[in-house]
Amino acid sequence: MTNMAISVTGLRRSYGDQLVLDGIDLEVPEGTVFSLLGPNGAGKTTMVQILSTLIGADAGEVRVGGHDVAAEPDRVRAAIGVTGQFSAVDDLLTGAENLRLMADLNHLPRVEGRRRVAELLERFGLDEAAGKVAVLYSGGMRRRLDLAMSLIGDPRVIFLDEPTTGLDPRSRRDMWQIVRDLAGRGVTIFLTTQYLEEADQLADRIALLDHGRLVAEGSPAELKRLVPGGHVELRFADEQALAAAAAVLGVAPDEESLVLKVPGDGHVRTLKALLDRLDAEAVEVDGLSVHTPDLDDVFLAVTA
Repeated sequence: MTNMAISVTGLRRSYGDQLVLDGIDLEVPEGTVFSLLGPNGAGKTTMVQILSTLIGADAGEVRVGGHDVAAEPDRVRAAIGVTGQFSAVDDLLTGAENLRLMADLNHLPRVEGRRRVAELLERFGLDEAAGKVAVLYSGGMRRRLDLAMSLIGDPRVIFLDEPTTGLDPRSRRDMWQIVRDLAGRGVTIFLTTQYLEEADQLADRIALLDHGRLVAEGSPAELKRLVPGGHVELRFADEQALAAAAAVLGVAPDEESLVLKVPGDGHVRTLKALLDRLDAEAVEVDGLSVHTPDLDDVFLAVTA
């Protein structure tokens, strides 16, 4: 049985007359990357704030790291790390001083705290800049330092609220690798992002939030199959094979590129059946590729 790092049942939250979260149910297994997507104002940040004990819920049950968020907030805080939309870095302190401050706030013994600071500076590629004040750091360096600060207490669950906003492509990919490394160590990542490619690259499961409700949930591949437009491209070595396949499958060929586009969902079973039909007629396929809608298509299709 898989242990759940995060479990949410019937979560509701309002600000005055505005209902922000309307009966949310979700589960995040330990050691996975879970991404929450949604339009601006959908309630993503409010969700992170509730899960990380920063604000309370109006109704529902929320457990993080095996602890009830409402009844055991201190235990939840001891089990999590949070990197918000806005950096918690102190610009007047050096990178090493920022980390040492977090070690002290986490009540780590001095020797253990200094060892942990040195380890994180090296892991995040900040050891050479450790003595520089943070105001001199680039955007990517600040985000790495911010995430390193949230890891000082060795949390088992980390909340990343739009962690790569404003970063250049190289810094964004550096952050992706850090997230993959953390998940590889068994850390659970709860990620909110506006970059759909980021969720596609990193997440084991994705949920889409719209107007306070979860409107879709699944793996990236499962979500892409929710919208039409998928097809299989079959490539052939010559026009004779192309024409034979077109006759068998009843699909118009592209004679210039020797490609046949066959509508399909990309399932292994569907592909096998397709190839079996061609094999039965002795039609040889030179190559194939599966094309499915991307997360942008899914996002536009399921959000209002």
